[in-house]
Amino acid sequence: MVQLMATPATKETDSYLETFERFEEQAKRPAWVFPLRKAGITRFAELGFPTLQQEDWRFTNVAPIAQLPFKPVFQISRNSLTRAALAELTFGKLAASRLVFVNGHYAAELSSSPGTQPQGVIVSSLAAALAGDSGLVKEHLGRYAQGEEDPFVALNAAFFQDGGFVYVPAGRRVEAPVHLLFISTTKEAGATAHPRNLIIAEKGSQVTLLESYVSLAEASYFTNAVTEMVLGEGAAVEHVKFQDESRNAYHLAAIHAHLGRSSNFISHSIATGARLSRNSIRTNLAGEGIECILNGLYLTRGDQLADHHMVVEHAQPHCNSHEYYNGILDGHSKGVFHGRILVRPRAQKTDAKQTNKNLLLSDDATVDTKPQLEIYADDVKCTHGATIGQLNEESIFYLRARGIGADTARRMLIHAFAGEIIERIRNAPAREELDKLVWDRLEQHPRVGEKK
Repeated sequence: MVQLMATPATKETDSYLETFERFEEQAKRPAWVFPLRKAGITRFAELGFPTLQQEDWRFTNVAPIAQLPFKPVFQISRNSLTRAALAELTFGKLAASRLVFVNGHYAAELSSSPGTQPQGVIVSSLAAALAGDSGLVKEHLGRYAQGEEDPFVALNAAFFQDGGFVYVPAGRRVEAPVHLLFISTTKEAGATAHPRNLIIAEKGSQVTLLESYVSLAEASYFTNAVTEMVLGEGAAVEHVKFQDESRNAYHLAAIHAHLGRSSNFISHSIATGARLSRNSIRTNLAGEGIECILNGLYLTRGDQLADHHMVVEHAQPHCNSHEYYNGILDGHSKGVFHGRILVRPRAQKTDAKQTNKNLLLSDDATVDTKPQLEIYADDVKCTHGATIGQLNEESIFYLRARGIGADTARRMLIHAFAGEIIERIRNAPAREELDKLVWDRLEQHPRVGEKK
């Protein structure tokens, strides 16, 4: 049994530590993973839940998560899901190698592939890769997202059971996207899933990854996901993450990407669901000549909170990074954007841009935005900025003067604002589906943005 030292956060974390003790025997397989799990639960016990007094969390209160009963979903349950039902979900009809996870567990009978993968390509569940004692997994798992500073990454390390494992060998190109589909069907408050994804793209390889989180129930459950990516020299990866969980759910996710020389990494985060969501992104530009683009769109209403927190670390010279995030907020909802560009002394000739724009559709919606530059090199070109505003009445008048109704005019302007991000998605089928989804959501709320 693992002995864990008591900390000031013990009262909040007791149930987590007790659950880990019951999980311990299962956690020891394979043996090399157990030290990672032990380090994770120990670090979580040391850190406890973050508070509003901590700079990185001062706009996002996770107390509701700490107050939930902790009930990790250890048993596999399909709940009568069918492939036909999956086709109705976002990305469900796209031709893709699709790995389906129900309440955090891989469902082989729901998963599919459009054809044979190129030689050497692996698209598998992480649990299967662990059972096969894959040397690739052993080499990379837990190396990039270590949880030293983030208690939720540490908690994931302790309790993860499954997720996606994608390996693309050097020089291989995967034509069809790989879709990791996570579905929650739980009706139990506090039910928790800890998906863990590992993506390895070797030298000169190419792949598009779709990662989506949806729910078919309205419980107050908790998703705590971690995705690790490693790109070799000249690799190109486009990553599209779509989060549309229950409005009663909590979604915390971390994406840690290690980028090799001359690689190209494009990541898009589209967040529309969950009562509270936070997407933490950390990219390490570890070689020269890297292109890193991070795009994000969050649409919130009611009492939702959507938080994007990122660190883009320029460690080597001649690298470019661009971050573009747009938020559309209605009702009493809240958006949080905390972006930090970190330029190390060696990273001369860095070109980095960071922009956060927010559209408030209600007098009660709020945004806390903090774009940030931390520069230790002297030959760089770095810019950052943020805007918060409302729909332009002159633009609405212009459209109405041409015979367009007030509601349609508002929807068109909001759709155009969202389109600034969606049009950056290079995979055309995914881009078109998300564009349609945004318009359909606006159609469902025809008076969105109207001043009261």
